[in-house]
Amino acid sequence: MSIELRHLRCFLAIAEERNLTRAAAVLHLTQPAVSRTLAALERHLGARLVDRSTHHLTLTPEGRAFRDKAAVAVAAFDAAVGTARPHRRPLRLGHAWSAFGPYTTPLLRRWEREHPDVPLELLRIDDRTAGLTRGEVDAALLRGPVTAPGLATEELFREPRVAAVPSDGPLARRTTLTLADLATQAIVLNTVSGTTTPDLWPAAARPTATLTVANTDDWLTAIAAGRGTGVSGASTASVHPHPGVTYVPLTDAPPLPVLLAWRATAPHPALAALAALARELSGGATSH
Repeated sequence: MSIELRHLRCFLAIAEERNLTRAAAVLHLTQPAVSRTLAALERHLGARLVDRSTHHLTLTPEGRAFRDKAAVAVAAFDAAVGTARPHRRPLRLGHAWSAFGPYTTPLLRRWEREHPDVPLELLRIDDRTAGLTRGEVDAALLRGPVTAPGLATEELFREPRVAAVPSDGPLARRTTLTLADLATQAIVLNTVSGTTTPDLWPAAARPTATLTVANTDDWLTAIAAGRGTGVSGASTASVHPHPGVTYVPLTDAPPLPVLLAWRATAPHPALAALAALARELSGGATSH
């Protein structure tokens, strides 16, 4: 067999999701199809890329090395295809849940006015890098630390954190909350694209119960149903209002960094202009 781009995209999805079912969902394939593609790739390379011996898939050393090479190859392909249509190649900007917060609409309007030859497409993709490592987008607005290899980031601003609590519960009547106020409740954690983990609490005062979900919509539904509370960035309150969820400021949680991220190799030709505009609107400028 010959290796095709679909093999690389499939493997990158598995590497990102660490779960065949979730990888199949983001690729719009069946799980058996993803398993067959992975097996074919491993046979061709003569190496085991994924350790399937645990509940959560992990990459072998060979898998980690191949992931970096596959990400570069996919990025190079996307860049090559894009250069054939330099004046109309869209700039795909991914986000996992709250986009650019209060600056989202100004960013889109300014971009359309100042760069009419390069459409800016804002795409919500529920994974930790909003589709960036899989080559689905050219850049992404991310929150929290970014550890995926091959990515460059620029911190644009930091936003306060808020508690998300059931609107009919006693915590919704408070004007502010602390992490300790939430520690006695079950905490709803979005383990796919969220940034909150039990490590947000001091080691001696961490919540004893958690409920995991896979996307923002399920996170909101679980909180509205009274199954627990959550923690998020302040932008979530305006981007994702919900009649059953009340957002209350958290006074002792560290602010959440909002980053612009892109692949370090072969960035989109308009990336520099996007970064400059985002920096101007948010007033931040910290590179990593």
